[in-house]
Amino acid sequence: MDFGPHLLLASLEGAVAAAILALTAIGLSIVFGVMRVVNVAHGEFYMIGAVIAWWVASIVGTHPALGFVAALVVAPLIVGMLAATADKFILQKIDYDPDRTIVATIGLLYIIQQITLMTFGPEARPVQPPFNTRLALPWFEFGENGFEMYWPWGLSITSYKLFVIFAAIAIMLALWMLMTRTKIGLIMRATQQDSDMAKAFGIPVNRVYSWVFGLGAGLAAAGAVLVVPMQQAHYLMGHDPLLLSFIVVIIGGLGSLPGTVIAAILIGMSDGIISVFFSPTLAKIIATLVVAMVLVFRPNGLMGRSN
Repeated sequence: MDFGPHLLLASLEGAVAAAILALTAIGLSIVFGVMRVVNVAHGEFYMIGAVIAWWVASIVGTHPALGFVAALVVAPLIVGMLAATADKFILQKIDYDPDRTIVATIGLLYIIQQITLMTFGPEARPVQPPFNTRLALPWFEFGENGFEMYWPWGLSITSYKLFVIFAAIAIMLALWMLMTRTKIGLIMRATQQDSDMAKAFGIPVNRVYSWVFGLGAGLAAAGAVLVVPMQQAHYLMGHDPLLLSFIVVIIGGLGSLPGTVIAAILIGMSDGIISVFFSPTLAKIIATLVVAMVLVFRPNGLMGRSN
């Protein structure tokens, strides 16, 4: 295959990775932006979302599309409620102290992981995609008669991967509408800017924090539901999403949702392209170097604001 078609295929794979990464990282960014909490257990909420997706799909057990749709609705709701409960009974008890919050979420990470290991088991479990048609992709080259389209051998992508890209975009657009066009979003933004003033105006700040913590975990779970038909559910699958989400949030700017999306696209696309042409390890090394450069030259991230 020529370099051009090969680059197109690598870019599409990178776009799929960027879509999942954007959803996961936005959840982490919202929690930090509103609550100023570093949620180290974010990757385990991602993992448990994948496990619940497998469980729901197994229970429904009829057509794969029905199980997938049920999982896409049920898994984020269950994970969101679990996260909100953890916020109420753990983080609120330590008054969101930054140091103790990190220790508490590390403890929560191991609790979720070990409970999942004891109940789900160590095996990786597959979830059948709702549809998986392989689509041939065209390539355009300039010839004697202008641009000519041809179909390179082996240049194809599954319909489900294209669906993942559009589904992630739809979820992020819905989140943007929630944040900017609803009363709930207004309350969240008011709490983010000045929690003491929000409390003086009668806003139940602790309830808002629980809701935001659940929303962030639910977004991670939604990303896991989308990815689990391509990557089997496993009790250790939360490590890489947590690391990459932290990389994205640092590059984009802590608490900046537009910066998080831009950074997710940059990291996801570069990871996909570098992994195809070179190796996944080199992609991770380059992402780490980018974080170091950002911390040196732009400590607040691409779109972060200085305090």
